[in-house]
Amino acid sequence: MFDRLSEQFSNVDPVEFGGRLSGPAVDLRDEGDDLVAVVDLPGYDTEDIDVTLPDERTLRITAEREREVEAHEEGVYVRSERSHEAVERSIRLPDPITEDGTSAAYENGVLTVTLRKQHPDDEGRSIPVE
Repeated sequence: MFDRLSEQFSNVDPVEFGGRLSGPAVDLRDEGDDLVAVVDLPGYDTEDIDVTLPDERTLRITAEREREVEAHEEGVYVRSERSHEAVERSIRLPDPITEDGTSAAYENGVLTVTLRKQHPDDEGRSIPVE
């Protein structure tokens, strides 16, 4: 029963309910046949970013990086700092999307993901009656 209750809230965006934002902020635009997501991910390299479509109404963006800052004098560490940073964000999309025509570009710390909306066939499908 608890699992069923939890499922009802699995796709709720906390920002819509005044909660804290977990992960990078996402701007989502409806451009007719496409949905365009714009995400600020400064300081990441292209290979650090992963964009996936777990299902036809969910976009998941993850980014992970490790940084190491060293200052040394004649082979002896004066200071050594390492950090590991990972961010993740899943966005529930207002329309189902298709993988065909989907693309992602990363430039100057901004990730832009273009998602093609699914359109039902104009004629529909005929179901034979036996």
